[in-house]
Amino acid sequence: MDRNDAIAASSAEARRAFYARIGALGMTPLWEVLGALVPPQPKSPVAPALWRYDAIREHVMEAGALISAEEAERRVLILENPALRGQSCITQSLYAGLQLILPGEVAPAHRHTQSALRLVLDGEGAYTAVDGERTTMRYGDFIITPSWTFHDHGNDGMEPVVWLDGLDIPLVSFLDAGFAEKSAAKSQAATRPEGDALARYGMNMLPLDHEQSASEPSKVFVYPFVRTRESLLGISKAAIDPHHGFKLRFVNPATGRSPMPTIGTFAQRLPKGFETRPSRSSDSSVHVCLEGEGRATIGEQSFDFGRRDIFVVPSWRTFSLAAREDSLLFSFSDRPVQQVLGLFREQRLD
Repeated sequence: MDRNDAIAASSAEARRAFYARIGALGMTPLWEVLGALVPPQPKSPVAPALWRYDAIREHVMEAGALISAEEAERRVLILENPALRGQSCITQSLYAGLQLILPGEVAPAHRHTQSALRLVLDGEGAYTAVDGERTTMRYGDFIITPSWTFHDHGNDGMEPVVWLDGLDIPLVSFLDAGFAEKSAAKSQAATRPEGDALARYGMNMLPLDHEQSASEPSKVFVYPFVRTRESLLGISKAAIDPHHGFKLRFVNPATGRSPMPTIGTFAQRLPKGFETRPSRSSDSSVHVCLEGEGRATIGEQSFDFGRRDIFVVPSWRTFSLAAREDSLLFSFSDRPVQQVLGLFREQRLD
């Protein structure tokens, strides 16, 4: 060993001994981990993935034979990201699962600090009740249960109903801010007629004395698919955005902000044959095809999707869509949190 090698070996040994001494005191050297802690750009561990609804539906239905909605409290099959197995999340900040409720069942009332969305995918006849008001669940409807609001689900119809749950569970867990409470009553007593919240807050008018801060969730808790579809078709006569097609974001009508402070929600129409130019953004996102079919290209991977299929796009991964048929997609992400913190970035590529 020459002199330089001896000096290097001695220095390495001195460092190892130093690291061992400070490790015993609960310290570690920043310079050994700085590149991972402060990367030049996001390096998300989230993997692009697609769940074909037709392939997993039978397993969702099988769960209905194994456990009751009341016994499970919420009969859900979690969609776990393949790179994050065992963590009950679809991205590092978002949870997603498919919930089943059979005819005659009630998923008992509870509340929690986590915000939740429901996107109805299969069947008719179910309802969600939020703070004393029911809404009938129809295909494509986007329904929210805001943080710390009592909610229950039931099925008065004749067929199973399945919806996609999206929650901010990983984010709330990271902050150690999760609370939950069961209701004394299995189902909430109706205190307002169905449609009251939409009429009161969702028709470009508000109650005379209503004041709401930007951080509060929307009083409108159902966004009917028929209105979403009508809006997307209505703007389709204008020029198309080359990176997003015809895309709108859902808002709290009282503030113009996201319906939930932690989860952003979006609806998008792609005409038959249209291909978006690639883009990337710092928010990981979950997408659901409600109508049509096409292909999603995420980084180096491509996924063919059809009606009711679900796919996930990791943070800062190049992303584009191609529609084989006229297609409508719903998506959600953690964008509102990033925007409030000044972290959100988007890059539109040629």
